[in-house]
Amino acid sequence: MKKTILLATVASVVGLPQTGLAQTAPQSITVAYYGGNWGEAFDACVAKPFTKATGIQVVAEIGNSTTTLSKLQQQTGNAVIDVAYMDGGISEIAEAAGVLEPIDLAELSNSGALLPQAAYKNGDHVFAVSAGYYSLGLIYNTSEVTEAPKSWEELWNDAYAGAVAIPSPNNSAGVPFVIFLAGAFGDASETMDATFAKLKSLDSGLLYDTSGAASNAFQSNEIVIGAHFNVGAWDLIDAGLPIGFVVPKEGVWATDARMHIVKGTKNAEAAAKFIDTALTPEAATCLAEKLYLGPAITGVTLSADVERKLPWGTGGSIETLRLFDWAKVNAARPAITDRWNREIAN
Repeated sequence: MKKTILLATVASVVGLPQTGLAQTAPQSITVAYYGGNWGEAFDACVAKPFTKATGIQVVAEIGNSTTTLSKLQQQTGNAVIDVAYMDGGISEIAEAAGVLEPIDLAELSNSGALLPQAAYKNGDHVFAVSAGYYSLGLIYNTSEVTEAPKSWEELWNDAYAGAVAIPSPNNSAGVPFVIFLAGAFGDASETMDATFAKLKSLDSGLLYDTSGAASNAFQSNEIVIGAHFNVGAWDLIDAGLPIGFVVPKEGVWATDARMHIVKGTKNAEAAAKFIDTALTPEAATCLAEKLYLGPAITGVTLSADVERKLPWGTGGSIETLRLFDWAKVNAARPAITDRWNREIAN
């Protein structure tokens, strides 16, 4: 069932232009983004400031990236969603599917602050801009795992059998995680037979479709160790739960949440204004403080405590992240997903 949340108008934004929409502004726009603490942060940091500045309310369409892409494809020719948040990789698939509108950075007053890597192009046009970066690392219950894990190999430790969580291909992290593990464990073959054999031997307790499901499993002590985003891990740690988060010796991979204007939107100007709101230092600071997303713009100053929880850690930057070539990942996606469904999910 489609879940919508009508967001209230109770915050402010510094320096966001409030002109240009008064005569033709719609009463609301629909923005697709993730649920849980992600949705709460996008609400507080972007949606409410946008509403305060423009008077346009935001209806949130909650779902993960693959669900949102499916909705955009179903709505072709009659767009209901105006702006869509989707993760790296799914973003490129959406562009190839023809469901996105080009973003004119010249029309966004705050686009000059974007990092060079944060504007995604297909040919001569931009189809997405980053809302912030995050990484997938190793999370564990410190009450059950008394020594911080040093390797991804710990997922196969017999002591944690039946209490391991990893993302499925239904999660945007699932396919790249398989590719990442292949590299981490030295499987350079195109078939990745060794990697799938290793995954098949994993006694997992949860193959999660959403990061919220992973967080819930750790919160209820169903899971002891697994792969999870720095965002979800630090949210649990900040809540006082006995959780640890580490970067194993083989490293971690990173990606970002991205914003898109949906093709056929009837509210193109308001959609662009929404994205412009997200590119302010105020919005980026807010998201970094609430989600520990690495800012995709310059001019953001954060506390030392927040800095250490970003995907690149203290003193790091986007340059130190291990980012994927999504063209290669997406080319491998159908085969990996099919094999996962046949050999791992069943």
